[in-house]
Amino acid sequence: MTQAASAPTLADALAPHSVAARRASQVALVVLGIALLAISAKIKVPMWPVPITMGTFAVLSLGAAYGPRLGLVTILGYMGIGALGFDVFAGSSAEAAGIDYMMGGTGGYLLGYVLATVLLGALAQRGWDRSMGKMAVAMLLGNVLIYVPGLFWLGALYGWDKPILQWGLTPFLLGDAIKLALAALVLPAAWKLVDRIRG
Repeated sequence: MTQAASAPTLADALAPHSVAARRASQVALVVLGIALLAISAKIKVPMWPVPITMGTFAVLSLGAAYGPRLGLVTILGYMGIGALGFDVFAGSSAEAAGIDYMMGGTGGYLLGYVLATVLLGALAQRGWDRSMGKMAVAMLLGNVLIYVPGLFWLGALYGWDKPILQWGLTPFLLGDAIKLALAALVLPAAWKLVDRIRG
């Protein structure tokens, strides 16, 4: 295994040294991550043609910051809370939540969240989150992993004769480009701050 393949994530870099303290910090990070995902899903920034929701930004950034294992535990915890009926998704509400909501039109995108979290975590372990260029590419790949199962699920659910791309892709591309650029700036900047603190 190369050195780049075992690079620490932000969560690793900030973790305590003792095993007990490290475990406690991981639990705290999972709880914090689930809360951030739920809050971010409800943030909507006005934009044309549709508002920007910050859920995908939080999912991809969290995956990069946490790494594949801790990120996977966090995103599955988030999905589990949503499956129990709590209003934690961008389009969920008191009337539409839980498994029924998750099996609706957003189901494929939620699966994509899980896949993208693991991918971003794996790329972060190879140091991609320390470079603006590589982080932008990582975010792009993560978005692809979200859209592919999302669009396939929409097509399977509603039929391929429907305007699937107009429903589930093209209105969101501008907002995703903005979030991609933001993440490409934020994660490397966070690393510079961590390196300065540790140095």
